[in-house]
Amino acid sequence: MARKIPLQELEIAIVKELAEYSDEVAEGIKREVKSVAKEAVRTLKSTSPRDTGKYAQGWASKVEYESAEDIRVRIYNRKKPQLTHLLENGHAKVNGGRVDGRPHIGPVEQQIKEKLQSGVKVVVKGGA
Repeated sequence: MARKIPLQELEIAIVKELAEYSDEVAEGIKREVKSVAKEAVRTLKSTSPRDTGKYAQGWASKVEYESAEDIRVRIYNRKKPQLTHLLENGHAKVNGGRVDGRPHIGPVEQQIKEKLQSGVKVVVKGGA
């Protein structure tokens, strides 16, 4: 005959298991975010327009905020931040005319969004 578990003990056990699962998922998602950010930096370094090479080399990521269940990572160009908008969207020339934009940030952004979304699904389902 099976042992009867008081309802209070069952509740405590369920809450404990859910808390452990939540912590595992949060850690997995944070690992995935950091991994995808590093990949985005590598991709941006290889696909950015090159003149002197300083702009392409300047891509970096930084954890702006991290708590037990949240993380915020910023991807930025530390060497030539003023060029990101101009190169991505184009700009007017000093003596008239226009320089066409070279989209290199937008495609990488879309790629990492999709990769992060699929990675989070794996983490939540218990694959990580």
